Amino acid sequence: MSAILARILRDLPSGGGTGLLGGDPARCAEVLGVDGVAVALGADETLTELVWSTPGRSAALEDAQFTLGEGPGLDAYRHRSLVALPDLARTGSQRWPAFLPEAERLGAGALFCFPLHLGAVALGVLTGQRTVPGPMSAAQMNDALVLAAAVTATLILHSGRRESFAQAAPHTELHRAAVHQAAGIVSVQAGVPLTEAMALLRAHAYRSDVPLLATAEKVVARRLHFRDNRDGTADPSGNKD
Repeated sequence: MSAILARILRDLPSGGGTGLLGGDPARCAEVLGVDGVAVALGADETLTELVWSTPGRSAALEDAQFTLGEGPGLDAYRHRSLVALPDLARTGSQRWPAFLPEAERLGAGALFCFPLHLGAVALGVLTGQRTVPGPMSAAQMNDALVLAAAVTATLILHSGRRESFAQAAPHTELHRAAVHQAAGIVSVQAGVPLTEAMALLRAHAYRSDVPLLATAEKVVARRLHFRDNRDGTADPSGNKD
């Protein structure tokens, strides 16, 4: 293990500010030989919260999976198994038909998704992304597995902090809280269960080429509603009924 990775591991439990994990994700990416990293936590068979990442492409890839409801990170989380894609261009289009074109548009050439789990208990996924295709070296893969285990241990040992973070106000990094709130609003407006309401939100975001979070914020602000149209209707009047 490199001295830099050892320092990252020491910093993980400290947290910092409103963040759930400490350490520097950019330094972490450098050690692992990738362009960016992200940690997303899961619940109810999906990755619900992005809690630690390098800015830019890594965050955008997580949001794409969240919006589309498919992708390698979701598979790694659901099956609690490593998903390594050293060349996304060689991945069969039928595997993730909606996500792969979006990943290509974002400039991702390789993705490596490490599940954060302890036995049957799945907490989330650590993902490394690279613009240039190619496998991780054996040493890099080992470092990534060590980091994934350390992140998992941190999340378990500091479960109280994790629960407090999950209940935090929207100004924290829990930036998808608006999506859950919007799903509840759509459920009432359209008269459908929450799972179907989430599907309506995802479909609208996909059709309009707007991130799911931004779509949800429109619903919460009553600038988009699903009362009379399940495809979604803009409300320029600002009516908050």
